[in-house]
Amino acid sequence: MSKQPHLLLADGDPNDVALLPGDPGRVDRIAGHCDDVVELSHNREYKVVNATYEGTDLTLCSTGIGCPSAAIAVEELANVGVETFLRVGTTGALQREIDVGDMVVATGAAKEEGTTERYERQTYPAVPDFAALRALVDAAEDNGEDVHVGPVVTDDAFYAEDDYVDDWEEAGLLAIEMEAASLFSLARRRGLRAGAICTVDGNLVKGTQKGADGDEELPAKARNNVERMIRIGLDAVTALA
Repeated sequence: MSKQPHLLLADGDPNDVALLPGDPGRVDRIAGHCDDVVELSHNREYKVVNATYEGTDLTLCSTGIGCPSAAIAVEELANVGVETFLRVGTTGALQREIDVGDMVVATGAAKEEGTTERYERQTYPAVPDFAALRALVDAAEDNGEDVHVGPVVTDDAFYAEDDYVDDWEEAGLLAIEMEAASLFSLARRRGLRAGAICTVDGNLVKGTQKGADGDEELPAKARNNVERMIRIGLDAVTALA
């Protein structure tokens, strides 16, 4: 089989389980917790690394921003053997009680994006695999972490969300991010497992977003707590491998 056109991977290159951050730089941050790190490819927004965590082989792959690029990553990883996908990303809170630095485990994603519409009717649910969801929640509890567990919304337009925040808050959606709906939907369609945990980097109801710290994309508390999210994601991998 020829290599995948964007990830530049061949069949059998990655491991069965993959952690998916959006940021290529976060691949290196996660790899810092692992052993036997080997870079497989780095093309466009996609950086792919194989590693071992506590004896478990896994793959790290950045997805870039948004559902179109995330869908390419999921499609091509699935084509070459990945069976379980865990998103580890950032998100903006939609409920007042959720603070910057908190973590959200998604039980589903509202499809306020256009990618999944090309695959299926929008009435079809974008939901995680239960085993992946359970593994993330259990890993948080094992690490002594409290996480918010509930539905999120996946949106395409980062700079055009303000008019919808009140409605999303009233609907009980916990947070907004940009990739989970495509990840959940594509994994479901292929009979694969997917889950997502995200660190809160702002609260749209309170009027705060990432970038408020000037030169840094994430607020200091969110930057610090990304490490906690990474640890939970890696521990979930060991349970799912």
